[in-house]
Amino acid sequence: MDQTEQQFLNDLDKKLWSSADKLRSNLDAAVYKHAVLGLIFLKYVSDAFEERRKELESHFRDEGHDYYLGDDEDLIQEELEVRDYYTEKNVFWVPELARWKTLQDNAKLPIGTEITIKNGKTTQYKITSVGRLIDDALDAIEKENPKLKGVLNKTYASLQLEAAKMGELIDLVATIPFQHASLGAKDILGHVYEYFLGQFALAEGKKGGQYYTPKAIVSLIVEMLQPYKGRVYDPAMGSGGFFVQSETFIEAHDAQGSASVAGGRTPGATQGKLGNISVYGQESNPTTWRLAAMNMAIRGIDFNFGKEPGNSFTNDKHPDLRADFVMANPPFNMKEWWDAKLEGDPRWQYGTPPKNNANFAWLQHMLYHLAPKGSLALLLANGSMSSNTSGEGEIRKNLLENDLVECMVALPGQLFTNTQIPACIWFLTKNKKARNGNRDRSGEVLFIDARNTGYMKDRVLRDFKPEDIRSIADTYHAWKAEGQSLTIGGETIQYEDRAGFCKSVSLDEIKQHDYVLTPGRYVGAAEEEDDGEPFAEKMARLTAQLKEQFEQSDRLESEIKKNLAGLGYEC
Repeated sequence: MDQTEQQFLNDLDKKLWSSADKLRSNLDAAVYKHAVLGLIFLKYVSDAFEERRKELESHFRDEGHDYYLGDDEDLIQEELEVRDYYTEKNVFWVPELARWKTLQDNAKLPIGTEITIKNGKTTQYKITSVGRLIDDALDAIEKENPKLKGVLNKTYASLQLEAAKMGELIDLVATIPFQHASLGAKDILGHVYEYFLGQFALAEGKKGGQYYTPKAIVSLIVEMLQPYKGRVYDPAMGSGGFFVQSETFIEAHDAQGSASVAGGRTPGATQGKLGNISVYGQESNPTTWRLAAMNMAIRGIDFNFGKEPGNSFTNDKHPDLRADFVMANPPFNMKEWWDAKLEGDPRWQYGTPPKNNANFAWLQHMLYHLAPKGSLALLLANGSMSSNTSGEGEIRKNLLENDLVECMVALPGQLFTNTQIPACIWFLTKNKKARNGNRDRSGEVLFIDARNTGYMKDRVLRDFKPEDIRSIADTYHAWKAEGQSLTIGGETIQYEDRAGFCKSVSLDEIKQHDYVLTPGRYVGAAEEEDDGEPFAEKMARLTAQLKEQFEQSDRLESEIKKNLAGLGYEC
């Protein structure tokens, strides 16, 4: 994205969020979130429908086009309502009641007003409330599009948001521009949806983090796994961030050949196309499940999230799935997860997970659903790398002895909106043999200590710059490559161990450390530049400097006490 486009989106973000937040009144962010995101979805499907409608009308009036209908105005209007013209282009069919113009034109009419709606036949619709009008619009879309059945959150009539505020919110969402000089509606509205998800996660704090993984972390994982082709699975999908970023990654590579999300670089020659991946997800929270489905629909991503929400452990919606790429950010150290029927489950191939901590249950669930040549990435709390509680150490040992662990990345603190628990990323694969330009990595694990990476974007949250993501991902790909060298964008990158950042470690060395996987234990400390001053002299100089500062502090304290006494205060 060029600077002009980015500036346009940044300005739009700030304007929309500040305006939407002012309209929130007394509603909690968790409730208001669905009101805003549901309207953004409604605006998008309506805009996409209208864009196709204008295209069709142009064809119908164009003598040189196969769809030309002459000057018969009635026939043109009749043909514009034929749903097949829309569905053949993967555009949702939007009945008249659900079209944005209908909604905006009628939202401020007096209660009891009857309006005329044409949906195949002319009918009268009585407005009982703004909320009911929106709910009925969403219901009409669901009925006409089976893929959206049970997806849309039809709770506007029960929202405690006054009619005037609801009308203002509709007018605000209406200002989201349909198109930009170089950005389409899908780009703009998809971006706004994702931005609002992030802002609501911040507003909700700990609760919000359950459905939203920071974009920086998602981008890093996607850039390292590179899901070009095949089945992509997330068993704790939240709002679907991994799928969105996978699509963004593939689009960038497909469009530019050697470009990528992390900043215009592609290791290897493999490219992907959007139609080459299929996404599978699962989420137990019904409202979050709907958020994810809307997130996919906005972007036109074909998805299979099961017919309804469900617990991945006790109600697996994809029991036979073996995915090529598995990515997840499940709840850290989840305590209430065990069920008696999970005893002896075939997923616990490397050891039964502790009943009071689901970390290794998630990991083994993901491994169970991984294809023989697949790769997975999992965000977990740092404790998972070293804990020996309730058999966790034995599970970790079994994973290593079976040569499943490929890379461990320690992350910096303050990346998450909902927790300050230090986190890491586990990268696992079932096949480390040489293939697709990668060397045989059997018996090796790459450790990356990225705790000092990134920058503080505000007083609370840390973020990654594109070059941070690039540095970590390039290190990983170079380590895997034949000869541990690869060319990216004309630049040759050679892998080498770097003190304080990365090290390739044999399984024998890991055994000597009792199978602990904390990167800091292996990469060591970064080498400091020698300034030429002998240690003894430096120590004497710094000690003298510290003594002088202590003496100065004592003098200042004495002066302050003297001044306060002069003002009548006792110290």
